[in-house]
Amino acid sequence: MSSWRDRMNKMTGRTRFVVCRIFIHLAGDEVAPLIGVLNQAAREAIDAEGEIDVLGEGLEQICINLLQNDLYWRSAANEGNVFWDEGEAGDEINYLFTDSAQRYKSESYESKDIGETEPFSIPVTRNLIVMITVAFEGEVPELETDLADINALKAGLKALINLHYQRSLRAIQVHWSPAKLGDELTDDQILEYYPELIPL
Repeated sequence: MSSWRDRMNKMTGRTRFVVCRIFIHLAGDEVAPLIGVLNQAAREAIDAEGEIDVLGEGLEQICINLLQNDLYWRSAANEGNVFWDEGEAGDEINYLFTDSAQRYKSESYESKDIGETEPFSIPVTRNLIVMITVAFEGEVPELETDLADINALKAGLKALINLHYQRSLRAIQVHWSPAKLGDELTDDQILEYYPELIPL
């Protein structure tokens, strides 16, 4: 339900910005190939120098792959805030970027050091954490709710794809851990570095 302040801001024609971050933990023998999808999207984003449409296309591919691998979802979490000032929304994006980047063995779109594909004889992680942070204009109920539920999470990922097509996204960040094939993320490390995750 909208607050009195939200209603007043709408009446005065101010732009509503939402900044939200979604955590998804996948586990199983088949999750490692998703690291390749994430790294490919990162390479394309770097080549395009962060152009929002290219990042949006990468986000769409990531969301599609996550939806196709929902069998491996183990836990999730999300957080977000509404802003009526673009500068404040930008500050929140910067804060979340820094926080996500500092997570254990995290990689992101903005990184310039993306590992090349490794041979499959190396250890393969059974855990993968994907952190998606976006800023958009308007209201999207599917993203402004608790996503620690499988159906809600599916609806949220589909809403992200729709935002790309509607050209409503203003910022996109994707981080993941482990960053590349060969790195491992243990159950204990997940508990230590991603305490907000809630089992699905």
